Amino acid sequence: MLKGVSLQVAKGEFVSIMGPSGSGKSTLLYILGGLDTPTGGSVRLNGVELSHMADENMSRLRRRKIGFVFQFYNLIPNLNVEENIMLPLLLDGKRMKDYKKQLNQMLDIVGLSDRRRHTPRELSGGQQQRVAIARALVASPEILFADEPTGNLDSKTGAEIMRLLSEINRENGQTIMMVTHSQEAAQSSSRVITVRDGLLE
Repeated sequence: MLKGVSLQVAKGEFVSIMGPSGSGKSTLLYILGGLDTPTGGSVRLNGVELSHMADENMSRLRRRKIGFVFQFYNLIPNLNVEENIMLPLLLDGKRMKDYKKQLNQMLDIVGLSDRRRHTPRELSGGQQQRVAIARALVASPEILFADEPTGNLDSKTGAEIMRLLSEINRENGQTIMMVTHSQEAAQSSSRVITVRDGLLE
């Protein structure tokens, strides 16, 4: 349970949220991203109140304004890399052929242009996480939320993913909020927030 949390994140910041298991850090991330509803208080994204938004409107806003990266990738097994990346736009009624340039740009950014026809089972864990990052960014979200993005990867691959996120933040000005247990991963961010027993330290 979170207790009286007050937090502001500026456009272009890369913020890490750390804390022991059960401290509330993932809860904070999910509330900020509109996946969980707070029992009180206010959550705003560029002045838009999220806390009491209708489910349909919240789903639309998440598809268009918010990107998510999770520990276990959450890719669709029977879709190839291109289709997984494009999924948020397809769910929003967009046509794949209208976004080929954006798709190719995402594939270049995550270094998977030569894997575009592969399915998740043909990719390594690091490659799958790169697909998940591209999927989260394809709709040009205002903020990217990452929940333990290196938690299911070995240290070398995790470091590669953090270099990619840092590059995206630095070169594209992408706002990122990341939950992590890893001190090494947190070093990539510009600010570290610690959550303990539901409180910010």
